[in-house]
Amino acid sequence: MAIEEASLAAATNLGSRRTATLRHMAQTIRPAFSDWPRLNDALIELVSRLSPEQLLTRPSPERWPLWATIGHLACQRVFWLCDFAGEPGKETTRFTNAAYDCPGDDDLVNVLGPAELAEALDSTFRIIDRCLDTWTVEGLHEELRRPTWGEDWVHTRGSVIQRVHTHDAWHAGQVALTLGMAGLPGLDVWS
Repeated sequence: MAIEEASLAAATNLGSRRTATLRHMAQTIRPAFSDWPRLNDALIELVSRLSPEQLLTRPSPERWPLWATIGHLACQRVFWLCDFAGEPGKETTRFTNAAYDCPGDDDLVNVLGPAELAEALDSTFRIIDRCLDTWTVEGLHEELRRPTWGEDWVHTRGSVIQRVHTHDAWHAGQVALTLGMAGLPGLDVWS
């Protein structure tokens, strides 16, 4: 009888740990952004197969070349998640000064090649991954403020993560359009 009670207690304890783990997973924001890693992987695969010359392609003369658009996408992840929202990890990326030195916005001289862009997408997505696994649905209402930047620098945590996600999608679309206009193989997010 004691063995059966011990087995039942162990099974119940295991079940409650699983339930607690599942409850924690359900509370994080990862399920709401479940396809984001696929987009990042597709971007990494894309830049890895483009040549440095292809990365110089522009949708029009006044627009940024592909390398700058993709570098800007990655750099803005660091700006919003680390500089603004206070998440750790900027030092693990090439964008340690994201507020003042991003491709496109601030730098069209130091061209990034395929390997550098792939590394930038990978290292900055690790910051996103951490947010997806640690930010909770309940915490999305928290207001983040940077009054030293100006009175209008107030955003909720939810607004910040949605901004970064939408920004990624926006520029991925620009990349896909630019590639198509140039007759180059496109960005495949769905396979």
